[in-house]
Amino acid sequence: MLRIQQIKLPVTHTEQELAGKIRKLLHVRPEELLRYRICRRSLDARKGELRYVYTIDAEVKQEGTVLKRCRGNAERAKDVPYKFPASGTAMPAGRPVIVGTGPAGLFCGLMLARAGYGPIVLERGQSACERVRTVENFWKLGILDPQSNVQFGEGGAGTFSDGKLNTLVKDPAGRNQKVLEIFVEAGAPEEILYEQKPHLGTDLLVGIVSHIREEIKRLGGEVRFGCQVTDLVLEKGAVRGVAVQKDGQPPEVIEAQTVVLAIGHSARDTFSMLKKRGIPMQPKAFAVGVRMEHPQEMINESRYGKAYPSLLPPASYKVTRKTGSGRGVYSFCMCPGGYVVNASSEKGALAVNGMSYQARDGRNANSAMIVTVTPKDYGGTDVLSGVEFQRKLEQAAYSLGEGKIPVQTFKDFCQNTASAVLGEIRPCMKGAYTLANVRSIFPKELAGALEEGILGCEHLIPGFAREDAVLSGVESRTSSPVRILRNEQLESPVCGLYPCGEGAGYAGGITSAAMDGLKIAEAIAKKYAPCYDIKNSV
Repeated sequence: MLRIQQIKLPVTHTEQELAGKIRKLLHVRPEELLRYRICRRSLDARKGELRYVYTIDAEVKQEGTVLKRCRGNAERAKDVPYKFPASGTAMPAGRPVIVGTGPAGLFCGLMLARAGYGPIVLERGQSACERVRTVENFWKLGILDPQSNVQFGEGGAGTFSDGKLNTLVKDPAGRNQKVLEIFVEAGAPEEILYEQKPHLGTDLLVGIVSHIREEIKRLGGEVRFGCQVTDLVLEKGAVRGVAVQKDGQPPEVIEAQTVVLAIGHSARDTFSMLKKRGIPMQPKAFAVGVRMEHPQEMINESRYGKAYPSLLPPASYKVTRKTGSGRGVYSFCMCPGGYVVNASSEKGALAVNGMSYQARDGRNANSAMIVTVTPKDYGGTDVLSGVEFQRKLEQAAYSLGEGKIPVQTFKDFCQNTASAVLGEIRPCMKGAYTLANVRSIFPKELAGALEEGILGCEHLIPGFAREDAVLSGVESRTSSPVRILRNEQLESPVCGLYPCGEGAGYAGGITSAAMDGLKIAEAIAKKYAPCYDIKNSV
């Protein structure tokens, strides 16, 4: 295969025009181009000219001859395919246990199931379909299930998000591509394999994670819902099992020599249990702020120009500013055509997040506008000080809105006064909202940084700091406030315990969490032999 990069065509181009461009660059006749595939496609909206930029792999007749005569336009493709390692020889006592069915836990479980380890995957929340009904009931009636909500349940917090699949993680081992391929196998559209910023909306993710779960079960694994891990069984510096609570029944102990902690960034009670058990952890930086809504059409025109073709997808943005005091304020988890959602998981506390469906056809764009906080900011020497900082903000937000999402215009945020009316922008929200003074949730320094940062983004996107932009709070679950320590073998100092994914502090989104799940599965496979008799289990 020959690889051609930087093929640029107008966004309105046809397939025939793309094929013609490939033939022209390779200097081949139509019959000599056997086939081609898109490796990468990005949208270039600079200089007012809208173009797609392609990287293409092409198969041609007489490849060597073609390469010689078009040198400079093409090179041989050098992709390194993902390879799962050969199994180790140590014999484990019991099957591996995976705690959590977010992307980290599901992908770890899938790879171990494929390799014959018959993992047991435990989830405190509900299956994806049941969880959707529970969450929609919460948004409609305000009845929170602390065990199954936007944060907990099959698919993890990413199920109710924009479903972004791009990542900045360096990937020489090909894990990123493998994760995308697994998503496609589970029902995702093939475009995610080559789009620069692929995404899967909540409506697609529910079916996809359900498919992965069923595949784990088909291969001999188990997936148990409504099972919260409440304790670890430790002996002489090693894990020997987990205690599981289900439906108010007495705790059950599942023996295991290998336990993967893919618990997600909101498993605060689990963090407390780990602290009590002396599992090495440390506090880490994270970010807090608000959700900010603008008309999607305003963002489209800013990115594409006023006369943009209707075939283009809803535009996204990424903005960042540094304040006079040196703090960074930046957008996070931007949702084109999306919704702000009540993402609470604790009674008496309120957190928000952004979500999109696959079509991204909502009238507003929303993004978190956040500022980084460090252990120095939130004070205390306790490893869970960051958790308590998040909780105080969320309790303040809940109290302010009396359980509803507090909302404020940007003008009133700057004036530090509760909003009495909205402007032209009407909130797109899942869950009830009420007008309030969102600024009052935050410490003075953070509120000032948010105001200064948002004002500074006006020259990047005209209208960004408009007075009637809608702010809601509190966005507090951007990443885990702790890191569960692990060594180069990806194992905790407690032997057999594998911290994994975003909750453990080693990922930041769906794809990176799934990639970390693959890494943990590889580490377990390198050490242990698969000793689970799948035939007798089915």
